[in-house]
Amino acid sequence: MIRPVLQDDAFLENVHDTAHDVEHLHLWWLGQSGFLAQWQGRHLLLDPYLSDSLTHKYAATDKPHVRMTEIVVDPERLNFIDVVTSSHAHTDHLDKETLVPLFRANRKLELICPEAIRDTVVDRLGLMSEAPRVMNAGESLTAKGFRFHAFPAAHNELETDPWGRHKFLGYVIEAGPWRIYHSGDTKWYTDIVPNVQRWQVHVALLPINGDHPARRVAGNLNGPEAAALAKQIGAEMVIPCHYDMFEFNTASPDSFIAECKRLHQAYRILRCGERWSSEELARKTA
Repeated sequence: MIRPVLQDDAFLENVHDTAHDVEHLHLWWLGQSGFLAQWQGRHLLLDPYLSDSLTHKYAATDKPHVRMTEIVVDPERLNFIDVVTSSHAHTDHLDKETLVPLFRANRKLELICPEAIRDTVVDRLGLMSEAPRVMNAGESLTAKGFRFHAFPAAHNELETDPWGRHKFLGYVIEAGPWRIYHSGDTKWYTDIVPNVQRWQVHVALLPINGDHPARRVAGNLNGPEAAALAKQIGAEMVIPCHYDMFEFNTASPDSFIAECKRLHQAYRILRCGERWSSEELARKTA
């Protein structure tokens, strides 16, 4: 099993040590599509999956979710989180065994999710119906110093509820002068480039596990597609995600790296538990 480069006490120490930095944005990859963002002492979790809930759920089925990478940190130890997102209702993005401990550890935690999945969020996490802060595509809101802008995501297609609200979202997040694009789970769709391009994002966090019907799960961008999307939206840096978590649904980043190099798109490969800082933009290479 892959061991995170920083884990448990070492991970928490690294987060603590950078909290005094008021100039730079810091990101840690938590595995799958989960990231911790830190800006001026504020902390945002993006789609964290920090449990073995899916491994246990599918253990006795014909679709076992065998974990490839160890958990970075017990979510109950993350007692400094201000905001957490869920881009959609799939368990690796809306995990009860991650989010309930987070709420116990952070009494003022704000959860942001699509309005179309509000009832699922409330039922799964045992929240009051007004507790989640919900968004629809095209809307913006501010939470604890972070500004969120919501866009549709296609996993595998653009899917809406009976009221036309998108069930899958991506977010551009403003943290002071810095802009992050967390696509959620998505494939390419017609308006994805113009939707995001105008925000001139500094770093894009994009899935690379691809779309393989034999896996019997919804698909995502593959490596070359993620590289091309980053280039077309004008991302200063792209970091791949959604791989090395489950044996049946992963991909090598090699084709992503090759396409980034061909396109002269700056990229960074993070190991689970590793930190990226916006100060790297000054010395980015492709």
